[in-house]
Amino acid sequence: MRITVVGATGLIGSRVVEKLAAAGHQTVPAALSTGVDLITGAGLEQAVEGSDVVVNLANSPTFDQASVDFFRTATTNLLAAGAGAGVGHQVVLSIVGVDQVPQLDYYRAKALQEDLLQQGPTPYSIVRATQFFEFMDAVLSWTSDGDTVRLPPTRLQPIAAADVVEAVVEVATSPALHGIHHTAGPDVLPLDEIGRITLAARQDTRTVVTDDQAGMFAAITHDVLTAPPGTHLAPTHYRDWLHTTPH
Repeated sequence: MRITVVGATGLIGSRVVEKLAAAGHQTVPAALSTGVDLITGAGLEQAVEGSDVVVNLANSPTFDQASVDFFRTATTNLLAAGAGAGVGHQVVLSIVGVDQVPQLDYYRAKALQEDLLQQGPTPYSIVRATQFFEFMDAVLSWTSDGDTVRLPPTRLQPIAAADVVEAVVEVATSPALHGIHHTAGPDVLPLDEIGRITLAARQDTRTVVTDDQAGMFAAITHDVLTAPPGTHLAPTHYRDWLHTTPH
């Protein structure tokens, strides 16, 4: 199978390319560094030509209102190029609960991307994953001030990037779902507790203070970022990952 992977140099994309190639698929890595620009359309037709599947793992360079325009333009261009090349399956990586957080620009942008895919001309699959383990350091840095990290008790169900890769590869090499595949980690944890677990594992002496108003995730209520019924639960636990992954 010939599969074009857009966003092939990122955290997920680079691993998806490796795993697909190891399984014997012909992979076409597509990124700015390979001459493919989703916004201008440069290199897109060549990147998808002859491919059976396109996996879109490209991400917006910002998380603000500009991300809406990025995903609108990028998705529209990629769907048009794929339709012109006769691509039979378009796959997108999205976020669990993305359609329930309209107050966040980035989530609204990703929801728009899903809508464009669903209304597009090509059979599709959406892989919705929860927050990655690998992003937790960044989340802590957003609200870190000296010896204190302020975090809300928002409930998350984080997942290892390696487990997200497994889900993306499985969906990309299977018939189009015309729907959504949900995947999440095995543990539901409040974000402030995740912060304490992370700092303890790193022997970081900073203190986590629970703050309902701190950071982007403070705007999210209830359990919208945790796995809905029918979600595939990945095997890797956050605590285990912390102790086996160098930082």
